[in-house]
Amino acid sequence: MPAPGEHHPAFEEYCECIFELAEDDVEVIQARIADRLEVSRPAVSEMIRKLESVGLITNDGRIRLTAEGQELAERVVRRHRLAERFLTDVLKLSWAEAHHEAGKWEHVMSSSVEAAMDQLLGSPTTCPHGNPIPGSGYEDPDAVPLSSHPIGTPFTVRRIPEELEFTPGLLEFLEDSALRPGRTGIVKAASPDGTLTIEIEGNHVGVGAFASERILVTA
Repeated sequence: MPAPGEHHPAFEEYCECIFELAEDDVEVIQARIADRLEVSRPAVSEMIRKLESVGLITNDGRIRLTAEGQELAERVVRRHRLAERFLTDVLKLSWAEAHHEAGKWEHVMSSSVEAAMDQLLGSPTTCPHGNPIPGSGYEDPDAVPLSSHPIGTPFTVRRIPEELEFTPGLLEFLEDSALRPGRTGIVKAASPDGTLTIEIEGNHVGVGAFASERILVTA
């Protein structure tokens, strides 16, 4: 049984999902949750009723976290993103491996382990993909989508939103292509279908419209 003030991992998973969809400015509806968590829509509908009954969400057609639900989601997201940093920075796992493992750690990590991990890592403000760690003092760099960045001018990758982390094979592609936060590149060309050709780390890479409209960069 969960300790007082804690919730079942399934509740944590749903609150985390709702938080991340809202963070990426994706409309939070049951169909989106079902797609993200890869569960049936009837299962989502049942869980939404449970979450509402315990005061973690409100649902008037659009699903929102309550203050208690937001606090729960931020705690889980914080642990997930700290775990990702530890797994990539210290254990040298790939982005995809770290994302998968962190999904397990987030539900079992104690407050003392969380604090020790944060101290060991030097209190990072983002996960390896540039997404903010709640409670870290993160400051938004006022980034824009890669797709809107002018051709021929340098950009710096700032953030790979959560939506892209759940697209099969995309994390591996971005990591292998050096499209990582802090790396600098240039948009060389744009195709009619929205695909961008960029030069980064001396390589030319094609980035499809789905990714380029979501990857955030600064000039």
